[in-house]
Amino acid sequence: MPPRPITVLIFHDFQLLDAAGPIAAFEIAERHAPGSYRLRVAAAQAGAVASSSGATMNAEGLDGAPIDTLVVAGGDGTRPALMEAALIDWVRETAGRARRTASVCSGAYILAQAGLLDGRGATTHWSRTADFRRRFPGVRLEPDRIYVRDGAFWSSAGITAGIDLALALIADDLGEAVARATAQQLVVPRRRPGGQSQFSALVDMGGASGRFASLLDWARARLSEPLGVERLAGQAAMSPRNFARAFVREMGMTPAKAVEHLRVEAARARLETEAETVEQVAAAVGFGDAERMRRAVLRAFGQPPQALRRAARSTAAE
Repeated sequence: MPPRPITVLIFHDFQLLDAAGPIAAFEIAERHAPGSYRLRVAAAQAGAVASSSGATMNAEGLDGAPIDTLVVAGGDGTRPALMEAALIDWVRETAGRARRTASVCSGAYILAQAGLLDGRGATTHWSRTADFRRRFPGVRLEPDRIYVRDGAFWSSAGITAGIDLALALIADDLGEAVARATAQQLVVPRRRPGGQSQFSALVDMGGASGRFASLLDWARARLSEPLGVERLAGQAAMSPRNFARAFVREMGMTPAKAVEHLRVEAARARLETEAETVEQVAAAVGFGDAERMRRAVLRAFGQPPQALRRAARSTAAE
């Protein structure tokens, strides 16, 4: 079988790791399975393209070269790139002849602008959730996923998640053994536990505009108390129905999910620093019982409360 041509699309002010991470993963997979991939970088103008860090990457121009997989980087330059009609047209045309198309971080904006994600599941960096939903309501955004596959279209969360995405693409092509060997060489987990919520500061910020920041601070101080929609809406001086809608638009999650995130964050802090039992932590942060907290912590971090505590103690001992 001939090498699979992989094209990574970049643009001015792209995020360097969005491109370099997947490129490194494919390169290492090629060492374990020689002849599997042929890598190239493309941009609207051939030559050195400056990333947001100032470091440059050399790119070929946009053309009709054979392609198996298109990977679109993200970064600060994504929004100006959305205005480049020729680039968006090229992405649309190239996706039509590629076996699969993928995006890293805010590269999902470019796929969405090209109409490739309409009616499909996708993800992007957690901080872009509310903005992405406003711009592209036809996309089924899954904000807590590290990466999403919907048919021939793949998307990943922010920056380093491009490596998770590349490992999944490698496993799809060459099998789990090569993907595991690649991850070992990169010194990263083959499958990262949990979702984006474990890294997200979205709840701390109060959303894109900070509209609900004071409400969440108020809730954070009362985690042991009932914090249903009616009580939160009353504190926000809104009707429950209007509050729930406005909250989802602003935060990209329901009020119940936001409260769960607050409780999970508080639980992790207590598990890692306090001598309380798991049951005492669950009561203190409002989960009520240890099993309910265990399920929430497992969803957020991919491991149970006892594992978080053991990891923290091991780190402290070291």
